[in-house]
Amino acid sequence: MGARELTAPPVREDAEVDVTARAVLVVGAQASGKSSVGRALADRVGRGAFIEGDVLWKMVVAGAVDMSSESNAEADRQLALRYRHGAMLCESFVKEGFVAVHAENMYGPQVERHVRTLRCDRSLVVLRPRPEVIEQRETRRGSSAYRAWIPPGGTLRDAIDRFDEWLDATPRIGLWVDSSDQTVDETVDTILEQWAQAVVE
Repeated sequence: MGARELTAPPVREDAEVDVTARAVLVVGAQASGKSSVGRALADRVGRGAFIEGDVLWKMVVAGAVDMSSESNAEADRQLALRYRHGAMLCESFVKEGFVAVHAENMYGPQVERHVRTLRCDRSLVVLRPRPEVIEQRETRRGSSAYRAWIPPGGTLRDAIDRFDEWLDATPRIGLWVDSSDQTVDETVDTILEQWAQAVVE
């Protein structure tokens, strides 16, 4: 049986937007809506793939060391590995004609370094709802995402404010969205309406 020639999949007829294949990094504090928005965004373009950073992290099934408020060289190494694998997946999907949306926990100057090292067309979306909104969302969903970051005698809000400070240190490139008062679909509407602003040259 001969080798089969691979061709780009057809654009879905119900897709709202057919955009040029590119990587789209979506970042923001935990409970900012990265995963929900990223998945919905990928679903509304012509050809979309969704890459979730937390899924990449869970691929390490033995010997995993998570990030926490205490510095740990092995945790840093595994986080860098997670970022690198996310970039590899993005580049692979883009090469095959997909918009690759990567939702990731990434902050500060690392965001720009990561985006600019992608060997494909790239965009950046930064979700930054107000800290009090994140606190409400985190309380409502009942997760422990911030537990390791709450200082002794501190509160959930203290940990969220810390993450917001890290996000604020991110260079002002790409599209920044205050999604505090938006639904997931409304946030995706905003991203698509301002698609050109998310591009990182």
